[in-house]
Amino acid sequence: MPKRVVHVIIGLNVGGAELMLKRLVLHSQKTGQFEHSVISLTDLGVIGSDLQDQGIEVYSLGMKSIASVPKVFLRLKKLLKELKPDVVQTWMYHADFLGGLAARSVGIDNIIWGIRTTDVSQGASKQTVHLSKLCAKLSYYIPDSIVCAAHVSKDYHVGIGYDESKMMVIPNGFDLEALSSTEEDGLDIRRQFDLSPDDILIGSVGRFNPVKNQKLFVEVASTLIKDFPDLKFMLVGRDNDSENKELMSWVKQHNLVDNFRLLGQRNDVPKCLKAMDIFCLHSRTEGFPNVVGEAVLSDTTCVAVNVGDVGVLLDKESISLSNDALGISNAIKNYLAYPKDKLLKKANENKDNIITKYSMEVIIDKFHSLY
Repeated sequence: MPKRVVHVIIGLNVGGAELMLKRLVLHSQKTGQFEHSVISLTDLGVIGSDLQDQGIEVYSLGMKSIASVPKVFLRLKKLLKELKPDVVQTWMYHADFLGGLAARSVGIDNIIWGIRTTDVSQGASKQTVHLSKLCAKLSYYIPDSIVCAAHVSKDYHVGIGYDESKMMVIPNGFDLEALSSTEEDGLDIRRQFDLSPDDILIGSVGRFNPVKNQKLFVEVASTLIKDFPDLKFMLVGRDNDSENKELMSWVKQHNLVDNFRLLGQRNDVPKCLKAMDIFCLHSRTEGFPNVVGEAVLSDTTCVAVNVGDVGVLLDKESISLSNDALGISNAIKNYLAYPKDKLLKKANENKDNIITKYSMEVIIDKFHSLY
């Protein structure tokens, strides 16, 4: 009889935590050792629908505001009583708090909290900052264990008072099959957006958000274009489109409209990554930067600011010496001097490291041991 694991998360729209939950649940379920269900505190979202289509039980509790929290908490307790899970795994502060309290109150002992953020003080709401501090106090009483997605996340949260004895690092795992893409896939994306095979394309993936720092990417582009006027730049992710007035104002300010391709949210990110010659990570803060691993696995050379656990995914040459437009531009200029076959060789060096340490099979074994 497989053990029952119930996951609690605030929502199931596309994001790093949500995609990792999806990969974990689907791969683990195939082994037959564990039966997974997912509870969204808000709505079903894109990921919730995907999971349901693949036979996973998904429940949505309809939380819309702070006023609805008491009602949702009672519904959550009732649902956990009905499901009788052996393990409750929660994802991020709101779910750690509500899911952890609900699970503990109905007598569930094996509660696994999940931390995805590095420095919550950057870009998060005041409410979330306060919630992280409350969770730090509750960490001594509620969870049996606390999983951080990155070493920098663990260090930061120990620093704000979390129970270090319960904390461990299990990084994101990569689904190598799902991330596979072909040269033709990349060329197809280029054709769709009026780019030739010979254009040098520098790209980025991530939702539009101050923490993801798309403004810095535009500044990098404006610096590079002075020496390389034909360079092209691509932004992929939610709200990275021409309807975004703030983003468009930055692009227009630097006269880069013809150089930029704004793709918005896509369901073919591996193909978009394959289209790029160089991927750029420009976030203010990261935990375990999933998208860097995805870029490397797409055979794309990366340049990244030195944030989060980027150093476990990339070699030193690929990490900017300073987290500003000048530092990133200089690192990219270094690679612009490389022929394409040398760029591919660089990507492959990092790819071997990721396959060995961070394939989904390796990461699932770690979670199974924890369950």
